[in-house]
Amino acid sequence: MGADGAHRHGGSDARLELIVIGAGAAGLWAAARAAELGCEVLVLEKTPRTGTKVLASGGTRCNLTTTLGPVEAARLFGPAGERFLRGAFRALSPAKLRERFEALGVPTVEEPLEKVFPASHRARDVRDALERWARGAGARIQCDSAVRGFERADDAWRVHLQDGRVLRTRKLCVCPGGKSYPRTGTTGDGYAWLAALGLPLVEPVPALVPLVSPEPWVRELAGVSLQAVHVELRAPGGALLARRERPVVFTHKGISGPGAMDLSEPVAREEASAKQAGRVPRAHALRLDLAPALERESLRELLASLAGRPGAPMLASSLAMELMLPRRLTARALVQAALAPGARVNEVARATRHSLVESVKGLAIPVTGTLGFDQAEVTAGGLALSAVDAATLRVKGLEGLWAFGEILDLAGPIGGLNFQAAFSAAELAARDVSRA
Repeated sequence: MGADGAHRHGGSDARLELIVIGAGAAGLWAAARAAELGCEVLVLEKTPRTGTKVLASGGTRCNLTTTLGPVEAARLFGPAGERFLRGAFRALSPAKLRERFEALGVPTVEEPLEKVFPASHRARDVRDALERWARGAGARIQCDSAVRGFERADDAWRVHLQDGRVLRTRKLCVCPGGKSYPRTGTTGDGYAWLAALGLPLVEPVPALVPLVSPEPWVRELAGVSLQAVHVELRAPGGALLARRERPVVFTHKGISGPGAMDLSEPVAREEASAKQAGRVPRAHALRLDLAPALERESLRELLASLAGRPGAPMLASSLAMELMLPRRLTARALVQAALAPGARVNEVARATRHSLVESVKGLAIPVTGTLGFDQAEVTAGGLALSAVDAATLRVKGLEGLWAFGEILDLAGPIGGLNFQAAFSAAELAARDVSRA
């Protein structure tokens, strides 16, 4: 879909009612709803097309929401995020979101891990529906219209564009995205605009991003994936930071998959802190429970039964068969338990079984960094939630300014939750904008 050609060149527009900066998921939803509610809307998008990140999301399938209810979904954003999103998720719940897309001609289907996709499995259908809705409601969309900055003047916002134009608007919605997937146009432009207004920012770091491990044995397991695994992230000092029950994948650089990526923010923050201080990042540890269906006592009983097998088979192979795991992985569990990877089942003393049980229930993977914003699905950090009214998405203390989407300090786990947060916040903002 092409850009709106109106007002592409020249100096200043007459004063507009509402400008939305950013034609991503949040911006298109806000523009469509505000236009439906009677606002004159102009959307400014820096790239040649709308919804570029929507098109790239979910492997070009767009995991647009979750099967979870609003309370459960909000809880996954952590205590501060849950408080902030509670009202937004009530106003536009995952179920209501699906109903809206159904009305827009995009039926949805459910997949494992609480995911919801368009039934066509085409992200383009989601983007096209949002743009069609916005345009049909009367919103104008100008692509190739990069914003340089904005300031408050004469009871209006003056928006400066890279091509020299200056637009004046009574109401301004800022939703240009964060810094993740910069090739889609989200290069963090909005942070400088907000900082120039004196607003508090939390340092942006990559989130939902694969992790890097310095250990050769981790990289040697590249290609191994685990579907049924419980994952813990431990701080450099050993404190438990978070848990997830999601698949993981070993890679040539470390470990990926939702179970690892969901826990990546603290690793990214340590990496950023170390870079600023000129030191080596301290290692966090991912601990994988390779046998989540077995309690420790049951696992001890299994090891005891293996010890009694005739012929003294290899322990790594026997354990791999019983737990339905790759042998290379069970061999590594033996090494962590101070056993030889080629140990036989009858060579494990009763006292050593405890160490092996703990190794299987908590295989430790040191991680020292991430693959950065280029590989991150979202940005953690951004405009501090304390600067925004959660009920309206108004920026506190600045008349006529709303901010939402990835530019806020909000980041949930993989599974359509971040799109849901963007849509729900945009819904609240649009309602408030129409009343202002």
